[in-house]
Amino acid sequence: MSNRNAEFFEQAAKVIPGGVNSPVRAFGSVDGTPPFIARAAGTRVYDEDGNEYLDYVGSWGPMILGHARPEVIEAVRETATRGLSFGAPTRAEIELAERVTGRVPGVDMLRLVNSGTEATMSALRLARAATGRDSFIKFTGCYHGHGDAFLVQAGSGAATFGVPNSPGVPEAVVRETLVAEYNDLAEVEALLTDNEVAAVIVEPVAGNMGLVPPDPGFLEGLRALTSKYGALLIFDEVMTGFRLAYGGASERFGVTADLVTLGKIIGGGMPIGAYGGRRDLMEQVAPSGPVYQAGTLSGNPVAVAAGLVTLDILLKENPYGYLEELGARLEAGVQATIDKHGYPASVQRVGAMSCVYFHTGPVRNWSHAAESDTKAFGRYSTGMIKQGIYLAPSQFEAGFLSSAHTEADIDRTLTAGAEAMAEAFGG
Repeated sequence: MSNRNAEFFEQAAKVIPGGVNSPVRAFGSVDGTPPFIARAAGTRVYDEDGNEYLDYVGSWGPMILGHARPEVIEAVRETATRGLSFGAPTRAEIELAERVTGRVPGVDMLRLVNSGTEATMSALRLARAATGRDSFIKFTGCYHGHGDAFLVQAGSGAATFGVPNSPGVPEAVVRETLVAEYNDLAEVEALLTDNEVAAVIVEPVAGNMGLVPPDPGFLEGLRALTSKYGALLIFDEVMTGFRLAYGGASERFGVTADLVTLGKIIGGGMPIGAYGGRRDLMEQVAPSGPVYQAGTLSGNPVAVAAGLVTLDILLKENPYGYLEELGARLEAGVQATIDKHGYPASVQRVGAMSCVYFHTGPVRNWSHAAESDTKAFGRYSTGMIKQGIYLAPSQFEAGFLSSAHTEADIDRTLTAGAEAMAEAFGG
């Protein structure tokens, strides 16, 4: 990377732990220095030296329309002139809740929060209160934010840095966290049989151990098992919501959860989160019911404005077919390179989310993902960024397409990828 990026990183490390404000932004796992981004537009991001990168991170998912979409920027600018935060109800909050409850299956009511982590923490608290049970099931390699109860065999940054069980998390907090392997219904049923389980929480498409699709019947099986054993099913759609379809993975796979957590896209790139579900459950949340959850900045007017415009554009333009075509073009091109040279790698994709695994595949769970050659991935990542392709600096993160990406962008990426993969495998 440029000297200026290295200088900024050295400066940051003196006042920010690790030099970054979220572990997934660090480039340590790929032996690099993170570019410090100065601005973005469309599919490009630009660092402080003016280097241009074709972006497949998309702020980790929310930029489904591309960066700095003019309508979204104008909505933010106009709303900001009327005040940044009120700590009071606004009409726009109602409108955003109506957009979501009208389209995400099973969501009758919605509570806005400030992040995906807040959403999952709140949904779990509600599930425990509603069932009168304490234990819950999560899946190895699935990441649901940094709430204490979820930091057991988590994916994403926790997987990259090898600290899935974080210091500072009391044993008593995670004692009720039960863990199963993703795509393994038999393990889930065994846990449900032997324990009083409040909920099963799952990424319907796992995007924090790379990109792992649900096996056919897996989500349907979770729905049947939770109903059978009196547990609630929570879909963590912070990544997949409004990305895999307008109604998210719930719509795409035709499975309705009891509670759904959302974020990313519903804020159009601004900080936001939400949890929602059946009316009888959501009416247990204060002040309607006894389950307490609050937030001064929840429903922030600027974030809500960005989200409203983003969802309206998605509804009007319906880019999902286009995103599917682009994703298929990218997947086929990468796989063709792998097949041509016999590389020990594979590509997995669902809609506008994908991952190149340095593993022969298929990758069905964390045990498989953990077998990936992370050193080879690091060389590949370095080769890509040298060619101006900005990927997540971890084998265990998904990549994201936006409706601003073009076929020319994909073709450029495939050309760069072929060269970077040859470097990664020493040939």
